[in-house]
Amino acid sequence: MSLLDATIKTIAPQNPASRAQAMERLNQLLMPHWALGRLLDLAADLAGMTGQAVPPITRKTIITMAGDHGVVAEGVSKFPQEVTPQMVAGFASGKAGVNVLAKLNGVKVVVVDMGVVGDLSSLVAAGKIISKKIAPGTQNMAQGPAMTREQAIRSLEAGIDVVNTLAHEVDVFGTGDMGIGNTTPSAAIASVLTGQTPAQVTGRGTGLDDAQLAHKVTVIERSLSINQPNPKDGLDVLAKVGGFEIGGIAGVILGAAAKRKPVVVDGFISTAGALIAQSLCPAVTDYIIAAHRSVEPGHRAMQAQLGKEPLLDLNLRLGEGTGAALAMNLVEAAFRVLTEVATFGEAAVSGADK
Repeated sequence: MSLLDATIKTIAPQNPASRAQAMERLNQLLMPHWALGRLLDLAADLAGMTGQAVPPITRKTIITMAGDHGVVAEGVSKFPQEVTPQMVAGFASGKAGVNVLAKLNGVKVVVVDMGVVGDLSSLVAAGKIISKKIAPGTQNMAQGPAMTREQAIRSLEAGIDVVNTLAHEVDVFGTGDMGIGNTTPSAAIASVLTGQTPAQVTGRGTGLDDAQLAHKVTVIERSLSINQPNPKDGLDVLAKVGGFEIGGIAGVILGAAAKRKPVVVDGFISTAGALIAQSLCPAVTDYIIAAHRSVEPGHRAMQAQLGKEPLLDLNLRLGEGTGAALAMNLVEAAFRVLTEVATFGEAAVSGADK
């Protein structure tokens, strides 16, 4: 049995017993019933995900997957492809946005080269990043499949393998991405798996003007027409219009779910990975925490497909894992409320009349 198949077979729904234990305590907290709203919902989810009424969430790590895309040859990004390895170097130096925001909550950032065009061997040798490179960028999906089905499986299994390697030292995973042009395959995935048109789910990415946005939509329409990805086969969608880092993110989500560990999913690109993971194993959504809602127009439809409401809505569009880093504070807050706020009985305070 392949690593991918074995991982999917391991994924089970949230644990109802631990969730019920947490709910019992949350219902008795020293406050009006459910007064902290979705923070209490999150606390119950954490218990169900981990299978423990007192969920372990202390050690948090964001995995930022990086990869390049052949479709940038179509002029879908305002930035050149050379920016991808430059940004990976920025992550490795600890100076990028995700690094700064992660430090706020003591969150570790792990960077993985899934398919960057460029030589990152010095960063790998120095232990600054992990190499799971499938190839130096995908093929141009506007002219044919972005990758082979075998490469799609490898990208998923690379993400799973990273989780398996880190699982003993991580309680909560987060996802992040880097890859010039990657909102284009993400929008393509969103269109296929939500049923929305490319025009409905495609945004300005790095800041395209109206004419550039119209061109980007046309490129995605052409890519879907040429490749005809099967919406009932997540592997086919990933292979035909995806990206190596998107596959890696999907693998992280699957791997975390198999380990019963919550995974905080970042923005538009990470959610494309989550859609692939959901397509392969619907039960995986039980372990997903939607960090935030991106300004990319397709993000709302993608989160609706997952059945998730985001914790934050701050007009973010950076990626990297920045939204996941910010949302980790709410994960910590939910845990603290569950474990540190007294119940009416513990505080010897009279509860509300029935």
